[in-house]
Amino acid sequence: MSEPITANQSTNRGTPLADGGWAAPNYKWYVVGMLWFIAFFNYADRVALGVVMPRVRVELGLDDFQVALIGSAFAWIYGLGAPFAGLVIDRVRRKTAILFGLVTWSVVCMLTATSRSWRQLFGFMAAEGLGETFYFPASMSLVSDYHGKRTRSRAMSIHQTSVYGGTILGSVFAGLIADYLGWRYSFVIFGALGVVVAFILMFFLREPHRGAADEIDAGVPVAPPIRLSVGETLRVILQTPTVLTLFAAFICANFVFVVVMVWLPTLLAERLNLQSLAIVGLTATMYMQIASVFGAPASGWMADRLRQRTARGRMIVQAAGVLAAAPFIVVTGLSTSYIMVASALACWGFFKGVYDANIFASMYDVIRPEARGTAAGFMNAVGWIGGGGGPLVIAKIKTAFDVSLGEALAMGAVAYVLAGCFLLIGIAFFVKRDAARMQEAVKAAATGAH
Repeated sequence: MSEPITANQSTNRGTPLADGGWAAPNYKWYVVGMLWFIAFFNYADRVALGVVMPRVRVELGLDDFQVALIGSAFAWIYGLGAPFAGLVIDRVRRKTAILFGLVTWSVVCMLTATSRSWRQLFGFMAAEGLGETFYFPASMSLVSDYHGKRTRSRAMSIHQTSVYGGTILGSVFAGLIADYLGWRYSFVIFGALGVVVAFILMFFLREPHRGAADEIDAGVPVAPPIRLSVGETLRVILQTPTVLTLFAAFICANFVFVVVMVWLPTLLAERLNLQSLAIVGLTATMYMQIASVFGAPASGWMADRLRQRTARGRMIVQAAGVLAAAPFIVVTGLSTSYIMVASALACWGFFKGVYDANIFASMYDVIRPEARGTAAGFMNAVGWIGGGGGPLVIAKIKTAFDVSLGEALAMGAVAYVLAGCFLLIGIAFFVKRDAARMQEAVKAAATGAH
């Protein structure tokens, strides 16, 4: 694997593997499919509690503050563990980290069914967050080694649809199971299915050579991977201004997502007087997430095309997504008509998908392969720690300003506008230079290895 391999040649040879040999050319798309199912359960498990929360809070006697704390527990621990997870992922086989994380969070999900107090629920949600924190840094780093700049956004956008699929079906089935068997069985069934998926994929998922796609794009020899020290890795991230603007935008965007995950089912149950948890879960997820299923792939195709013209391409698409989504947050929070709420959620979801599809692809345009796991870990950390307090902020706004839950949620539109502003700063001042520096670093590493 020491000779230079161009992008055209790689179409025939496929992707070099960490253990030697080559994966078939089409295998890179099978990888996306396998990871799709893992990410499906990643999100199905985390949204289940929000759907059954109206019943849980009655059974366990929870107040608004306790509900908000439970919802934020996952986000905080997920975020706090992410930098550590990223550093680990840059130094171990990502296949191992992915499957280990899947088994861990699935077992914790099953144990959640034993909860008898808000403190136990808080603990299990925190533990689930710790298990899930390994997944996205590992999976996105792995996908980036199978897919270069010609297909990276499309691959990651297809993978992103698993988030919406897991949110939709996870919410619907959690509600159905809760209606017919009780809310505790939702966690038992979801967790058990995750363990089964991990066992099956252990035989099919393969580890790629780290940095393969970028070396092929640069037309340089496929060289032995370089392991950066912790200090070097952190310098790569912190000295790349584009990454810092992406971090800031993700904090704002994730603030809105966590608020929706925790409070939207309660808002819909109260505002629209919906009695069935299955209907609550369906309404809270179906319109938004199905629209995102269309928005993300369209965004992936558009971003890949724009990226071939300019290094700013992926971030331009992201900025358009968050700025277009902002007005529909206001409509969702203030409307009392089911049709208006459903329409606003669908429009919001489409543009959310446009932003989401390029979260990691934009960052990998400016971060060298050896630091991508850590960069993704820090992305999750700042996004979930900074944005994870969203449910508490909404609860405080509701109390302090004596407004309804819907009015407090509508104020979240400000966070999306701020996200768009941060992205525009990166587009205008930083991304073109940072992308060129990353390409030079890949070339220099390959040259030094030979």
